[in-house]
Amino acid sequence: MEELLQRLSTSRGVTWLTAQAAVLATTCSYALMLAWTMPASRTGLFFALALPVLLVRRLPTVAFAAILGEAVAGDIFGMRPSVVFVLLVALCGYLAVRRPKIAAVGAVAAVPAAFVNVTHTAGETVSDAAQFAVGLALSFALAWVFGGVYRKRREYLDALDEQKAARAVLTERLRIARELHDSVAHSIGIITVLSGAAARVVETKPEQTRQALTGIETTSREALLELQRMLGALRRAEPDDAMPQAAPLAPAGSLADVPRLAERTADAGVRVQVTWQGEQRPLPPEIELSAYRIIQESVTNVVRHSGARTCRVAVGYEPKGVTIEVEDDGDDGPGGTGRRRLSAAGGSGFGLLGMRERVTLLSGQFSAGRRPEGGFRVTARLPA
Repeated sequence: MEELLQRLSTSRGVTWLTAQAAVLATTCSYALMLAWTMPASRTGLFFALALPVLLVRRLPTVAFAAILGEAVAGDIFGMRPSVVFVLLVALCGYLAVRRPKIAAVGAVAAVPAAFVNVTHTAGETVSDAAQFAVGLALSFALAWVFGGVYRKRREYLDALDEQKAARAVLTERLRIARELHDSVAHSIGIITVLSGAAARVVETKPEQTRQALTGIETTSREALLELQRMLGALRRAEPDDAMPQAAPLAPAGSLADVPRLAERTADAGVRVQVTWQGEQRPLPPEIELSAYRIIQESVTNVVRHSGARTCRVAVGYEPKGVTIEVEDDGDDGPGGTGRRRLSAAGGSGFGLLGMRERVTLLSGQFSAGRRPEGGFRVTARLPA
């Protein structure tokens, strides 16, 4: 029910109907007040005099000018000036929201008109007219101020909406950048290692060359499918019933894919030892995806920037979250022969930044750094 009420309150159709009802109610009220104040012989005239109020939303300046003209000629129609000028004060406040300068000019013109009108009213003195004009001037000033405050508030809310939309676009761009980096960097790293290994043994060890080329083909196919899935999601702004087989809005990836990730990494010369702690259970999709991406990026860094031949991945299920730890011993510890590193050992630094952003967005904890005994360690805790 609350969601339905919220949708109705923000619906353009409901807003339009509410505004039209308010204008119609104001018109009827003004017509009734004119009928009450005008002589019985001119009672039918109040319908025509109230019609300009119907133009207040589309032509507020015209409506204000028409009512001001009625106020000036009020003694001709036999109207009491207070009735017309009460409506003018309300119109001044409304006009100040859209045309503040015109509202100010109209208010300045209405005050002397009110003074002249009151002086022509039977039983009213110049002193009474002056008091009425002063009170009317204060009323116009308050209406103009309130209209200006409402206008500034609306401009402020519009600016907040624009900032919110800009932040949403920026957040989505960062999310896409992280997904592209995490999915592509791992595959490209594996392909680079395998192609380098194949080039070194192509003439001496044809069987190993064949295995390396098979690994390159498998990894590249998986990377291509993931890119197609992501690009297909980007092309679709909304779900379409005509495309039931379309990809989900986020690339597939969960902790259940870690063993397959370890197998692919082994083809690149790095053996990944995966250990599970606690009772495994399904986690929210955003936790599953982020945990998998953190492990994937950490293992990719080991392949690309470390000389280690082994890498340890520990996943711990806790009652209120999941912990991840990925570490290596560098060149397999002191005295280890290690593994040949990629030439681009420095890296861009976006991998660690992306992992930290993922954890921060999920209100988790993240740390990464070199181990005192050698190698590198990445730890993360995600609440779930």
